[in-house]
Amino acid sequence: MCGIVGYVGEKQCTDILVGALQKLEYRGYDSAGIAVFSNDRIKTIKAKGKIAEGLIERLKSEGPYAATTGIGHTRWATHGEPSDINSHPIGNGRVCIVHNGIIENYRKVKEFLTDKGYGFESETDTETVAKLLDYNYSGNPLDTIIKTIADIEGAYALGIIFREHKEHIYAVRKESPLIVGKGEGEMFIASDVTAIIEHTKEYYLLEQGEIADITKDGVKFYDVHKNPIEKEIQVADWDVSAAEKGGYAHFMLKEITEQPTALKNTIHPRIKDGMPDFTECCLTDDKLRKYHHIYIVGCGSAMHAGIVGKYVIESLARTPVIVDIASEFKYRSPLLTPDDLVVIISQSGETADTKAALKLANDIGADTLAIVNVVGSSIAREAKMVMYTLAGPEISVCSTKAYMVQAAFMYLLAFRVAYARSRIDEATCKQLVAEMLEIPAKVQSCVDNQEQYQKVASRLISADSLLYIGRGLDYALSMEGSLKLKEISYIHSESYAAGELKHGTISLIDEGMPVIAVATQGNLLDKTLSNVKEVKSRGATVVLVCKEDMDISGCGVDYPVYLPVARDLLMPLVAVVPLQLIAYYTAVLKNCDVDHPRNLAKSVTVE
Repeated sequence: MCGIVGYVGEKQCTDILVGALQKLEYRGYDSAGIAVFSNDRIKTIKAKGKIAEGLIERLKSEGPYAATTGIGHTRWATHGEPSDINSHPIGNGRVCIVHNGIIENYRKVKEFLTDKGYGFESETDTETVAKLLDYNYSGNPLDTIIKTIADIEGAYALGIIFREHKEHIYAVRKESPLIVGKGEGEMFIASDVTAIIEHTKEYYLLEQGEIADITKDGVKFYDVHKNPIEKEIQVADWDVSAAEKGGYAHFMLKEITEQPTALKNTIHPRIKDGMPDFTECCLTDDKLRKYHHIYIVGCGSAMHAGIVGKYVIESLARTPVIVDIASEFKYRSPLLTPDDLVVIISQSGETADTKAALKLANDIGADTLAIVNVVGSSIAREAKMVMYTLAGPEISVCSTKAYMVQAAFMYLLAFRVAYARSRIDEATCKQLVAEMLEIPAKVQSCVDNQEQYQKVASRLISADSLLYIGRGLDYALSMEGSLKLKEISYIHSESYAAGELKHGTISLIDEGMPVIAVATQGNLLDKTLSNVKEVKSRGATVVLVCKEDMDISGCGVDYPVYLPVARDLLMPLVAVVPLQLIAYYTAVLKNCDVDHPRNLAKSVTVE
């Protein structure tokens, strides 16, 4: 969600700030704005809507501003509807801020400030922080910030400028991510390195409660007691081209086509002598033998990757696995013990609900393993063990390659757990790994065969609602296929275990309703085809995703989608590709904003 940027240097910063905000559009937003120093005062320009249609047009109409210091923001509404006045930056003539997160005690703070004579124009929680900074202002920004954050509760990342300190930007964070970028004679703040990667690869990570005082010549870090802090610089391991479309119509399509490479980058470094190797995170066979249960926790696509993991781990290792939606985990009082392993899955490493689940697991004393894509993210730093998925930046809000590599990790973990617990021998484990190494080529084959997916999509665009069905691993996969379609095409879709159709859901089937059946598991093929016949006899239009060597004759499928053959256990890694591309082409044919679906954010940093 919301994005923060800031610049202080010698260059004219308006275009730099707007360009950085555009790099953060993938996070999801409904308004955007910047605040810059112009003629010794703070000038704020902001507008509801897309950057190109709102903020940039407003900048054109108001004329250019000669400024070398400023902050910017893309807002995803939490308090107050999307509007110009609720947009960030927010402040008055003396102080101006941008804010990610939620201030939980803003009502109390607002009441206090109202009693002190302050008026409020917006509906936001952010305005209470801006006004509190103004109330506490003593002439010393650092003292003012320390005093202010002592009185606010919740999650926040703040970029702050003071009129009397026009060559400084201040930054502070709690829970929400924020970095400080280091250039030559210029410095940046950003909620994501993607925003500043074209200017610098070097950055510092702000930790909880740390405050940064930033000028063009460098940055000083302090804790909440005003003690100086020394920090190590981080270096991004990818360049700006990875965050550009590279000739593709959408980031989503680019990222789907990158999946074979992402798989190789993730799998190959974790194979040693033909066996899965987790020594980089100190996850030993002794540990894997001792765990009583394995919990897998995530949100959305990450949780779906965990469901695939559950099926595979329980099938191979005969070890109980509990998959939890992160937002429910801590509220259901899980029966977690120090003898359990909790696997935390998050693309961004900043997902608020997932971070809360991690904290609970750490507090209980369970071992925690983070599977994340962003190096140095909060979840990566706070988990006891971490494995990076090495997928590269994923810009489209709709996750594709991140899901793919998360699922791949689940397979490697399953193989190693099964071997450690003597459920499979070394030869079997090596055979599974060898077949896993063949999956990227099979994924590439699916990516190259896009014409059949476009044909299916052309049939779906007029649907009001549809169903995905499958059994076993195919049901797990159907959940992800359904999510992809509803996220970007806005067509209502649900996934069901095919055997549950007769328990109510089949009543929804009427003439022409699309049903996408996934049938890649040989031992369940006949049962799934029986379900296909059931929905077909009630007028459904059926798309069947299956292996190319399966006999589906006589079941009345309207649109068969054939996949390269792999071991049944590994088929979710292959079969997800057509589901992604069907969703993609459906959204394209409906003229939807594929990379920026309405109401969604890439990184959900509030509960």
